Amino acid sequence: MGIDLKYKHLKNKNRWEPRSQDVYLRMLVKLYRFLARRTDSDFNKTVLKRLCMSNTNRPPISVSQLSVQMKGKNEEQIAVIVGTVLNDPRLLDVPAMKVCALRFSDVARARITKAGGEALTFDELARRRPTGKNTVLLRGKKNAREVVRHFGAPGIPGCHAKPYVRSKGRKFEKARGRRQSRGFKV
Repeated sequence: MGIDLKYKHLKNKNRWEPRSQDVYLRMLVKLYRFLARRTDSDFNKTVLKRLCMSNTNRPPISVSQLSVQMKGKNEEQIAVIVGTVLNDPRLLDVPAMKVCALRFSDVARARITKAGGEALTFDELARRRPTGKNTVLLRGKKNAREVVRHFGAPGIPGCHAKPYVRSKGRKFEKARGRRQSRGFKV
């Protein structure tokens, strides 16, 4: 007698392909699916998983954050971001670094190459480092989105969620419950 395992209704809810119909992204998924299968590398499995993620789960990273993360690292190491690399005008001089990403903003790409670095695509990375050796896998801050500030219930004591208000003025959600002089303040 075998054990009756209730696998009939269990479903893998993780993504195994991107929702996007972008042909270039789908070619990258094909490439990294092959590499994940044929190489004994966790790097390729992670990149494949991140290529299939939604936009929210692929947050952008700035050039300044990249320079902080790559400080003190070996010159030969490549920073790998499954997402977008954006410019930061507050960073005055960009260090020379090799960066691989899905997308670069025009200014970010120009500043990286002008500093003596390289802006690589994932197919170039697959040719250079097929197992992901000597790379640094990075990602941006997921909670940097403005919408995260609204998560929670505004108006409850101790909750600092930002309310959705039409306008920020005297007449808009500034009376009872918001000021001590108008009954009470939470």
